[in-house]
Amino acid sequence: MSSSPSPAATRLDLDGNPIAPLTICMIGAGGFIGSHLCEKLMAETHHTVLAVDVYCDKIRHLVDPAPPHLAGRISFHRLNIKNDSRLEGLIKMADLTINLAAICTPADYNTRPLDTIYSNFIDALPVVKYCSENSKRLIHFPTCEVYGKTIGSFLPKDHPLRKEPEFYVLKEDESPCIFGPIVKQRWSYACAKQLIERLVFAEGAENGLDFTIVRPFNWIGPRMDFIPGVDGPSEGVPRVLACFSNNLLRREPLKLVDGGQSQRTFVYIKDAIEAVVLMIENPARANGHIFNVGNPNNEVTVRELAPMMTEVYTQMSQGEAPLDEPMIDVSSSQFYGEGYDDSDKRIPDMTIINKQLGWNPKTPLKDLLETTLTYQHKTYKEAAKRQMSQASAST
Repeated sequence: MSSSPSPAATRLDLDGNPIAPLTICMIGAGGFIGSHLCEKLMAETHHTVLAVDVYCDKIRHLVDPAPPHLAGRISFHRLNIKNDSRLEGLIKMADLTINLAAICTPADYNTRPLDTIYSNFIDALPVVKYCSENSKRLIHFPTCEVYGKTIGSFLPKDHPLRKEPEFYVLKEDESPCIFGPIVKQRWSYACAKQLIERLVFAEGAENGLDFTIVRPFNWIGPRMDFIPGVDGPSEGVPRVLACFSNNLLRREPLKLVDGGQSQRTFVYIKDAIEAVVLMIENPARANGHIFNVGNPNNEVTVRELAPMMTEVYTQMSQGEAPLDEPMIDVSSSQFYGEGYDDSDKRIPDMTIINKQLGWNPKTPLKDLLETTLTYQHKTYKEAAKRQMSQASAST
C-alpha cells in the first residue's frame, strides 16, 4: 500500500474548496467494502478512521499494529453494534458515520430470516438514532435489492415492453420497490433494508439528519465474500461470483440456479470506492441523495457469466483440463431451500450520481473478473486442495 499523502498536498472538492480532514466512524470496516475503503482513505486522504467491527482480518495490515506512517489515523474498535454502549461515544467523536454492517448473503435470507431482519433493521436503529440526536452526518449502505422485481417481470415473457428501459432500469427516485409474497422469506433482507432507508429518509425530513444512501449493485473484487470450508462455514453459500469461484477452485461444475436466467450488473470495487470517497468529500452535493453505484455496461445473465469465469480461470490456472460437465442446472429450492425468490434484473440508472458527483465506472467485466479470480486462485487454491483432501480422508 502507498504511503499517506504529503501534508503539503491540498486536496479540493468538486467545487474547488479545500477538503478538511474528517474523523470517520466506519461501522463494518473489517468487511469487503470497508477494507477497500479504509485502504483508499489511508493512502490518498488525510482523514482519520475509527474502524468498528467484530473482526479485523481484512484490515489487519492497517491496524494490527498500524504502520508507523498511519499512526493516529486509524484505530480498530472491536464491538458488536447491537449491544455495546461504546457505539454512541465513537459516533460522537466522529464528523461522519458510515454504516456498512449487514447480513448480506442470499442463502441466509431463507435459513436465517430473523437474524437477517434484526441485523439489517433493528441493529441499525441505534446508528441512525445517535447520528440524528448528535447532529452527525450519516452515509448508510442498504442494497440494490430494495428495488425487488422490475415492472417488466410481471409482463408475459414474450411481451415487447420487457425490452423497454422504463420497464427494467432502476431509478433511485422513481422506480417502485416490488417484493414477493411473505412466504418467500428471501425478501426478508430487502424489506429490512428498505425500511431502514425509509427511517433514514424520515430522520432527514423531520429532524434534519444529513444523510446519503448508497445502493450497491454487485461490487466485485479481492476479499469479497468467503470460500466455504476455507475462510467461511463449509455449509455456507456465498453470492454468485464467490460460489462460482469456489466451484472453479474445487473443479466442480458451476451450479446455475433456476437456469441462470437472472440478469445482473457487476462493478469493480475500486471504481465503486472512488464514488464513496466523492460522497464523503462533497457533502453539499451528496447530502439528501440516494445513489445507485453500479456499472450498467457490465450486464450479463448468470448463465452467460459462468462460461466467462471458466474461460478466465482456465487461462490463469495454467490450462487445467476442462470438466466434461462444466455447468449444471439446479432449482432454487434445492440450492437455497424453500421460500427462495429472486429479482429478474438489476440494471441501475446512473443519472443522479453522474450529475451530482460526475462519477462513472471504468472497469469492463472481463478485467474485473481477471483481477478477482487471480486473487481467488492465489489466495485460496492450496487451502481448497487441503480442505478437499481432509474431507476425502475422513469419508
